Amino acid sequence: MEKLTHQEETMMKIIWQTGKGFIKDYMEKYPDPKPPYTTLASVVKNLEEKGYLEGKKYGVIKEYSILIPEKEYKRKFMKGFINDYFENSYKELVTFFAKDKKISSEELKEIIKMIEGK
Repeated sequence: MEKLTHQEETMMKIIWQTGKGFIKDYMEKYPDPKPPYTTLASVVKNLEEKGYLEGKKYGVIKEYSILIPEKEYKRKFMKGFINDYFENSYKELVTFFAKDKKISSEELKEIIKMIEGK
């Protein structure tokens, strides 16, 4: 699975939310200021070439389907991120955010409850 550029990731988020569709469907959901249609078409074509989407042709237009679910993408790249920046330690990740005051003790308690299955 190839890492996405920022623009490709933005587009994939819209596609994951929208599901199967045409470029015009995704363009409608794209936040303002919207890029030109041709730009989005190029981004979607890149996503298809990278294996994230599959296009089914209807005359001159294509309907796109998702091949890589959002959860799978997040799992793959979060593992790499944690490996690269936190020595493959989720404890180091949580400690980093706790020390930086980006996570509260209440949130940590919620995480512990989730881990313990409560």
